[in-house]
Amino acid sequence: MLHLDHLRLTQDGFSVTADWSLSAGSRLALLGPSGAGKSTLLMGLAGFIAPSAGRILWQGRDLAALSPAQRPVSILFQDQNLFPHLTLAQNLGLAIHPRLRLSASDMARVDTVLERLGLAGYGPRKPATLSGGQLGRAALGRVLLQARPILLLDEPFAALGPALKADLLRLVSDLAAENGTTVVLVTHDPLDARRFADVVGLVHDGVSDAPVATEAIFANPPPALRAYLG
Repeated sequence: MLHLDHLRLTQDGFSVTADWSLSAGSRLALLGPSGAGKSTLLMGLAGFIAPSAGRILWQGRDLAALSPAQRPVSILFQDQNLFPHLTLAQNLGLAIHPRLRLSASDMARVDTVLERLGLAGYGPRKPATLSGGQLGRAALGRVLLQARPILLLDEPFAALGPALKADLLRLVSDLAAENGTTVVLVTHDPLDARRFADVVGLVHDGVSDAPVATEAIFANPPPALRAYLG
């Protein structure tokens, strides 16, 4: 279980608070307007912002003492962070060894993930030669190779068209179900939340509300969600 225990995160004079729990293996969509604190919350979970109050617990363990690299968390940002001078296989290999000291078994793992993502044979190619959808799949492959139990998605597919974005979200959902991964997706799009998430957490005015079952929150939206949806 992921538990945010009276958590407060502060960055550049802005604070977001959260006090809720999320069952392992859940898919949570954080929904709310720009500047409400969604990305700040993800940065705190990943370890890039230290709590100014409260705790972040995973399976009962306080993560405060762990660096981002040590946490049971992987994160995928909107820019996807693929290095243009490296091949696709090398970009994915960074998830296994940051200096790319990869064994034959490591390379086999990379090839297996590329095949699983529909990118078999693309390993030698550079990112500039790939389409937007292929880049999204490749970036997803790198976090899958990290094999961490919590996956944070900070709108990584927002620049893609609706059909392609829906396809990648379905892929994330399938892979998360296979591996029991807990996923937290930041989005501005209510449709993303409805088709992807088990539960939705509204973030507004610096407060992250406790997650609510997706269909329930849209069937009876609280005032802040009604205001956001317009």
